[in-house]
Amino acid sequence: MILSKLFLLVVSLYSASVVALDYDGTRIANRTIERTVQLRTHSLFAPYIDQDLQNRWWDFGADAYVNTNKHIRLTRNRQSLTVQISPFLLSILPAPNCILQGWLWSRLPLTAFNFIIEVEFKITGSTTHLYGDGLALWITAERAEVGPVFGSKDYFTGIGIFLDTYKNDLESDYPFPRVIAMKGDGKTSYDLAKDGVPNMVGECAANYRRSNVATKLRVTYVKDTVLDVKIQWKGWEEWSDCFMLRDISLPSNPYIGLSAMTGDVSDAHDVISVSTSSAILSAAEAPRDKLQAVGSGVGWFSSFFRFILFAAALAGVWFGWKTYGRRYFPRAGGHSAFGRGGGGLMWSDGKRF
Repeated sequence: MILSKLFLLVVSLYSASVVALDYDGTRIANRTIERTVQLRTHSLFAPYIDQDLQNRWWDFGADAYVNTNKHIRLTRNRQSLTVQISPFLLSILPAPNCILQGWLWSRLPLTAFNFIIEVEFKITGSTTHLYGDGLALWITAERAEVGPVFGSKDYFTGIGIFLDTYKNDLESDYPFPRVIAMKGDGKTSYDLAKDGVPNMVGECAANYRRSNVATKLRVTYVKDTVLDVKIQWKGWEEWSDCFMLRDISLPSNPYIGLSAMTGDVSDAHDVISVSTSSAILSAAEAPRDKLQAVGSGVGWFSSFFRFILFAAALAGVWFGWKTYGRRYFPRAGGHSAFGRGGGGLMWSDGKRF
């Protein structure tokens, strides 16, 4: 019993030393995300609305509507209308809104320095060709202003990440559907005719339309350092790297928004959930030119520590064995406690010695 306990102690101590020294969590910008805290104010899940048919933390508008069991549909699978109005009627009537578009915006600004936004969305339609236009995720200083850029305003301040499904520039060789990002300064316009290419800061191709798995977009931001975008569309919990932006700064206390619109072609654009978390990061590590030297020292120390630990455990096993032998197999007068003639085991009282 004693030996078995000592053996288990040796194994557990050695295993614990390996885990403690070799563990490595989710890493970004040469730092480790130690834990995350979900922000209720910037997260959204079914049934989306309360008994008053509103949401405390989010606004939605234009053509967006809520299906409490499934999604928030930003646009239906219908084309935007082109209506010809005479100048006389326009002079006496307000211009009709013929553009099909919808939006969803957080009511409060996001105050976390480092954060992770994960959006589950769905873009689908009845046709395998001629569809569009797409959906946008906004992290901007402005909120809830409709416009021509995927249903939201142009000349924005912050970053827009566009899930673009319709190719306007037929001369380009970019594959569609695709993900493209633009960092707006409030003065630069999104180039719709060129699909945003002149001002894009990151992009990737991903066939997220009509996918058989849950399609998700994940944005991880470390203040003034990096913004990383991943997308899930190939398989469950199979994240594909899209792009990473370094040395990027977003507006302080931005709003989170989603918007979509249709044009001459259409799709249904749905938001299923939004999960936003504040990220708690470890302290920054040593520069890369010092990592090799630091790593070699740590590796030598960890090996030496394991050796000392293992040697101490062996010494403990040896001491335990000696104690066990003295207690149950004592020696008397230089002779063994085992009988000489009969070969039987003879028990003696240790208190006599």
